[in-house]
Amino acid sequence: MFVAQFNISKERYQLDHPVMSDFMASLDPVNGAADEWDGFVWRLHDESGNATAIRAFDDPTIIFNLSVWRTVEQLKEFVYRSAHANVLRRRREWFEVIPERSYVLWWVDESGFPTLDEAKARLRHLQEHGPTPYAFTFDRVPAVRPGSGDA
Repeated sequence: MFVAQFNISKERYQLDHPVMSDFMASLDPVNGAADEWDGFVWRLHDESGNATAIRAFDDPTIIFNLSVWRTVEQLKEFVYRSAHANVLRRRREWFEVIPERSYVLWWVDESGFPTLDEAKARLRHLQEHGPTPYAFTFDRVPAVRPGSGDA
């Protein structure tokens, strides 16, 4: 089993606004660090190398990241101990506060990658029901049931 993660952010400004320039300049280095990080498996992106142009929600100011990692621990290390941590610390400069949960984790089979529809459904489930074995957070990681993507 691998772990998938999906997170959303709501832009304060359009991505080409000068306030967003540091965020946009950080995308390639942070994505490059992720690609090389121990435990990284896959991330959704377009030909630009990131997913900022892919709009998955009716609200055009919501951007997202969808990726797969070998373990929750390796993902957590990347999120909080890599170049990503610097971006995370500055997120309020660039993004609105989302009152409900804005990220979700779930187990995925090693033979395939999650779809955007699946990611959105997992986040919705977490927002409506809280952490469960179907959709969880770093604080509430359930045990993996072998052979089940819904552990």
